[in-house]
Amino acid sequence: MELKLWLPILIVFGMAESLGTSKDWSIKVPSKIPVLQGSCVDIPCRYKYPKTKKILNRWRGFWKRGNTLVASSFPSLKLTDEFHKRTRMSGYLQSGNCSWQLFGVRTTDTGPFHFRIELPQHKSNSFLKNMVTLNVFRVPAPPIMTVAVQDKVTATCTVTHVCPSSPPKFSWNHYGKRETKSKKPANKWLWKTTSTLTFTPEESDFNKPIICTVTFFGRKTTKGSVIPSRRRVTKYGVNI
Repeated sequence: MELKLWLPILIVFGMAESLGTSKDWSIKVPSKIPVLQGSCVDIPCRYKYPKTKKILNRWRGFWKRGNTLVASSFPSLKLTDEFHKRTRMSGYLQSGNCSWQLFGVRTTDTGPFHFRIELPQHKSNSFLKNMVTLNVFRVPAPPIMTVAVQDKVTATCTVTHVCPSSPPKFSWNHYGKRETKSKKPANKWLWKTTSTLTFTPEESDFNKPIICTVTFFGRKTTKGSVIPSRRRVTKYGVNI
């Protein structure tokens, strides 16, 4: 079986931020997010409401697609069969957090979605000009791979995703110390997770592929590989 050496692939995700303000109402949400089919997505959302001297003790939050309710702050509120048990509000409305999560993403889950907040003792608002659209793709891109050879071999395997609550899992075809770290870049909804494999090489380890397999939430997988050379450092699978 032929093993392919993946070269680095840089994917620029078409995600823009939607920031709306109207009569002291404001909201900050991503306008477009790429999501892997079958996986999950955490949609961040922050909102503000007009100031009031009233004491507020009731907060109602809803995410909708047109007139269809897709998530709400009332767990007992029944959703349609399409979204039943697949969504939940993850933010704390009282602190201005209107984030929500969608699991088992389908090709039909494109939206657009909008947020509605109801403060029965004050005011209500639907942010219809600040829609969120999901661009659902079916095949995950291969991970970005690096390898460095000194006294030890250090290989890294990196992917991006939009579901920090259920990050991808990594497996390697070689023994060694393994460490996984995630970080959130500046855009606040695209996460980067990296698995690092470190081991002391034997002669038989050189010029053989080190393969990283990534499994996303929903069980879709992707693979990448690098080949360590004992003569020089390699990066992204290419001698430098």
